[in-house]
Amino acid sequence: MNIKVLGPGCMNCVKVESTVREVVGELSIPADVEKVTDFNRWAKYRILGTPGLVINDKVVCAARIPSKAEVTTWIIDALEQEEREARAA
Repeated sequence: MNIKVLGPGCMNCVKVESTVREVVGELSIPADVEKVTDFNRWAKYRILGTPGLVINDKVVCAARIPSKAEVTTWIIDALEQEEREARAA
């Protein structure tokens, strides 16, 4: 699983990254969590505000700080999607 936190490195971005890392740790899943502060790298996701959260190359949230419950749901949904794709292959 690949997770990106998009933004210039502000406190809101730090909060989102912290929440993501906490959820990944609690779920004990292998995930690459990347903080993307380079505008040219995160501009391709076409978010209108930061922080942005991208899971497996899909924007799940932008321009707000999601709750821990939301992040948990999105990560579990992405895990289930990965499992469905693996079974179909």
